[in-house]
Amino acid sequence: MINYVWLVPLLPLIGFIINGFWGKKLPKAAVGIIGSAAVGLSFLLTIAIFREYLQLPLEARPVEITVYNWISSGSFQAPVAFLVDPLSLIMLLVVSGVSTLIHIYSVGYMHDDPGFPRYFAYLNLFVFAMLTLVSANNFLLMFVGWEGVGLCSYLLIGFWYEKQSASDAGKKAFVVNRIGDFGFLLGIFLIFWTFGTVNFRDVFAAAAQYPVGSGVITVITLLLFVGATGKSAQLPLYTWLPDAMEGPTPVSALIHAATMVTAGVYMVARCSILYVHAPVSLGVVAAVGCLTAIFAATIGMAQFDIKRVLAYSTVSQLGYMFLACGVGAFASGIFHLMTHAFFKALLFLGSGSVMHGLEGELDMRKMGALRKKMPITYWTFLLATLAIAGIFPFAGFFSKDEILFHSLVSGHTLYWGIATVAAFITAFYMFRAVFMTFHGESRVDPHVHVHESPPVMTVPLMALAVLSVVGGFVGFPLIKGAHVFQEFLAPALAPAHEVHAAASFEIGMMMFSMAVAAVGIYTAYKAYILTPDLPTLVAEKFRLVYDLIYHKYYVDEIYDTIVVEPIKEGSNLLWTEVDTKVVDGAVNGSAGTVAWLSAHLRKLETGFLQNYALAILLGLVLVAGYLIGR
Repeated sequence: MINYVWLVPLLPLIGFIINGFWGKKLPKAAVGIIGSAAVGLSFLLTIAIFREYLQLPLEARPVEITVYNWISSGSFQAPVAFLVDPLSLIMLLVVSGVSTLIHIYSVGYMHDDPGFPRYFAYLNLFVFAMLTLVSANNFLLMFVGWEGVGLCSYLLIGFWYEKQSASDAGKKAFVVNRIGDFGFLLGIFLIFWTFGTVNFRDVFAAAAQYPVGSGVITVITLLLFVGATGKSAQLPLYTWLPDAMEGPTPVSALIHAATMVTAGVYMVARCSILYVHAPVSLGVVAAVGCLTAIFAATIGMAQFDIKRVLAYSTVSQLGYMFLACGVGAFASGIFHLMTHAFFKALLFLGSGSVMHGLEGELDMRKMGALRKKMPITYWTFLLATLAIAGIFPFAGFFSKDEILFHSLVSGHTLYWGIATVAAFITAFYMFRAVFMTFHGESRVDPHVHVHESPPVMTVPLMALAVLSVVGGFVGFPLIKGAHVFQEFLAPALAPAHEVHAAASFEIGMMMFSMAVAAVGIYTAYKAYILTPDLPTLVAEKFRLVYDLIYHKYYVDEIYDTIVVEPIKEGSNLLWTEVDTKVVDGAVNGSAGTVAWLSAHLRKLETGFLQNYALAILLGLVLVAGYLIGR
């Protein structure tokens, strides 16, 4: 089955073609089945490939499958080829598996939308691009998938393009990502200029011969990380992701859970050999990830739109993944990527279920007491919240604890402290969302008929809830003999630093991290259940700080003032002064000059024979005078 790995991205592409060209002529049920089956078959095929890969002898791994020679010019070779190794397999399983559940959920969520066929066409195209990105064996084919998810994010975020806010959000995502992609593209150019190839294995083998701290590898990795900050919404290119909530909720789950935003983390992990040869770049990755984790977490504390709370949570959790990569724990970063895909997809789909039951309401101040009326949504949402908060034995506990542990034992005590505070804040604002949405007194509009979602939506919730509970057991954090996940990924990543710590210390770290989460949960319980007036009192007492956090540190306003508006004004200036007066003036001026000359020269064309004879005679006299004068 490994030889057919090219079918994994191809199947969603076929679904896109069918629904894109003939979707309007098909029944809605057929559109949903085709869209979901295309991705579901990719998932089943990936499972078969995974099983076959495990049976291969070590010397036969990894496997590269070339489909055809895409670009061949002199020494430059860029085939359409796929790499089957532990990292790509984990990503293929996560992307195709979670995407399948999101497609099934979408059948119910988008059932009444007039753009139903277009939606599933875009969704299939998105999955095709992401599967191409994570399975490519070279940087150029990866970039095709990279740009493909960027295009599809624009189409899906702006899906309801009749709304100005959705249209603007789609354009914002596209533009901000282009900034990061420019750096990524420069990095690919420099890779080929330095190593003469864009094949992953060839590049990494050549890079291993360079000394640690090599200037060219440092520049390459920094340029690649610029691309990662855009795609994975890190400081300072994170602003597009919260606005992406304007798209349909399943799109938010797809973009924020297992696909687009994790592309940057995957790319850094894939290039781990390069990054360990560039300590400066690793330091930048760790610093940006740590700052993003705490920065986005604080914003999440003061938001009332349930989807925006989850959006800032995603930005924060991505920061954790980059922190892990920055301290050299690449496997831990991918582990958190996987567990995050489960519980964050569940949280977004759960918020969509709440919206479905409340006729589209997003403001948590207009919710409350929903747990009895929406029991499946409540319990699945609660399980996902326990996972992201880092409570044992849920998935997020294991992966987040590994990141905190590696941050501390690698000597990055400051980063560990900041990440621990972010973990406390995460537990607080996520349970704030649970208590405001499902507990307390009902603040729902009395005209709204609250109801549980249909099975086509709740079954994916339950499947993701199971994964959120048990998904972390594939990687017990550093308990000797239980490094299953890390050992599996090891051949695809740079050699990990040896970690030596007493078992008692490891267990103590686990207990401490869970205690931090428990304190965060209790703080939210006290503020929103025991003393509901407390948040208002705190906000009034610390009005300046609260306003700063509530308005997201005014980053969007700052960008508008120092970047967007100057560019717009500069563009208008170039249009009115340079384009209109210089460019158009030169074109119009040349036309005017020709018209003026024509108007005067045509006076010589009188039509009288004697005038022409006189002109000829004068010409002869001038020529004769010139010749005699010589």
